[in-house]
Amino acid sequence: MSSSKALFARPASAYYLILGSVIALSALGLVMVLSASSVKALNESGHSFAYVLRQSLFLLLSVSIAWVAMKLRAALWKPIARTSLIFSCALLILPQIPDVGKTVGGNTNWIGIGSFTIQPSEFAKIGIILWCALRLRIHDNAASQNQPSNAAKLIVPGIALVMVLILVGRDLGTAVVVAGIVGGTLFIAGIPMRIFAFLGAGLGVAFGALILTSSNRMNRFSAFFDPFAEENYKGVGWQQAHSIMGLASGGPLGTGLGSSKQKWGNLPEAHTDFIFSVIGEELGLLGTLAVLSLFGILILGIFRVALRADNSFERYVCAGIGCWFAVQVILNVGTVISVIPVVGVTLPFISYGGSSLLATFVAIGFVLGVLRRDPAIAAEIRERKAVRSARG
Repeated sequence: MSSSKALFARPASAYYLILGSVIALSALGLVMVLSASSVKALNESGHSFAYVLRQSLFLLLSVSIAWVAMKLRAALWKPIARTSLIFSCALLILPQIPDVGKTVGGNTNWIGIGSFTIQPSEFAKIGIILWCALRLRIHDNAASQNQPSNAAKLIVPGIALVMVLILVGRDLGTAVVVAGIVGGTLFIAGIPMRIFAFLGAGLGVAFGALILTSSNRMNRFSAFFDPFAEENYKGVGWQQAHSIMGLASGGPLGTGLGSSKQKWGNLPEAHTDFIFSVIGEELGLLGTLAVLSLFGILILGIFRVALRADNSFERYVCAGIGCWFAVQVILNVGTVISVIPVVGVTLPFISYGGSSLLATFVAIGFVLGVLRRDPAIAAEIRERKAVRSARG
């Protein structure tokens, strides 16, 4: 127990916990993408490795970009943050341009580049976090000088524009994630609860109206209550019904890696939005709990970095990233276990998708950069490297 406490008391513990959990999740992601996509890849291209090879290439590129983000000087992040709202809006407009945007699953939130498709909204998420953090830093500076400032007024107009652009592409899942990121960051910033409740109620009414005005969303919403009902099972309830079947058939220890039955055409998006169901089927309850534990370690480690950050900009960026990962994991897992209607978001680091992987690794690079700029943590990392070199 004392050694465990000593480990978590060390300044660099958050660095190694975050790094270790990301490595474990990414490695598991490659294995599960191979397993979940093998049947689909074989049918489409004649070999089972098409999707995992692409994911491996994106992972290598993502690690390189994360290294650059980690090494980027702190002074350079603020100029990036000043223009990140404009950059995010430009990215969100691209899919709406004729012959540029692509519609996938009813959402026009993709662009095609050669044989690859890119989801700009994934990169807009990190841009929004940077912009919000800079605006909240302005709010904190004004408050520290006893000047009038309203955090909600500084952020809400810009985010409202972003939400409109996201919803033009009919991407309700990304809109919910962005709302969670901004709401969580504002809560951490300490805005009055009455304003927070007012904004939450407004968003609730807006999302309710979007659901009620779309027959597809209404059907999805009603289906999640009973996906096995006769009127739902062979239609909008099919995904969640077979997701539950996969999880249930896995039992405590799973059916074995690669032995999923649901991926054989029964479970659409088995390698993307519903990969957690394949994990539950093949690796069992133990596997799903291990994944959730890794995400818990990662998210708690990121919030610990936010608490330790020595300036408000870095603190809010790290808090926003922690909110992003937490909201997306909750939405994805909630969809898979059928406690949330299908919203179509990936499981970070695990689901197939280059855009998601690149964006999340940029975020991780920023967090690790904050840690490595901490003198005590940097000294401990150098000390550990010296010890390893001496042993080698």
